[in-house]
Amino acid sequence: MHDRKNDEPGAASGRRARGELESGVLTALYGADEPQTARQVKDRLPGDLAYTTVLTILSRLYDKGMLVRHRAGRGYAYAPARDEATHTAERMRSLLERGTDREAVLTRFVSELSAQDEQLLQRLLSGHDGHHPTGHTDEGP
Repeated sequence: MHDRKNDEPGAASGRRARGELESGVLTALYGADEPQTARQVKDRLPGDLAYTTVLTILSRLYDKGMLVRHRAGRGYAYAPARDEATHTAERMRSLLERGTDREAVLTRFVSELSAQDEQLLQRLLSGHDGHHPTGHTDEGP
């Protein structure tokens, strides 16, 4: 008998894909109030990742420009280079640009929004939400 679960990358070894680790590290950093050392990030992640694995992921994210770092003792403390909303919007735009049929992708995306998210999107597109991208409102000085 053939077990399909073992056909997936990393399934037999229990290893996670690098993108999944990077996403977990970013999530841990977005949830922190201040820059985090590799040890602090490791403590925020589920499972039993090796310290060196976390350090490698932090270094890769830093090299990609996704993190900033500053000296903390003998090592570094890391923080996201952009806020979570900006990062997510950039990823969404990047995925949209990879597709060959933008209209089909956007149509599918909108059709799968909750009613609340659809109303929010309509308000944002109409420009009548009372907010500017800077975070200021239209409500006087």
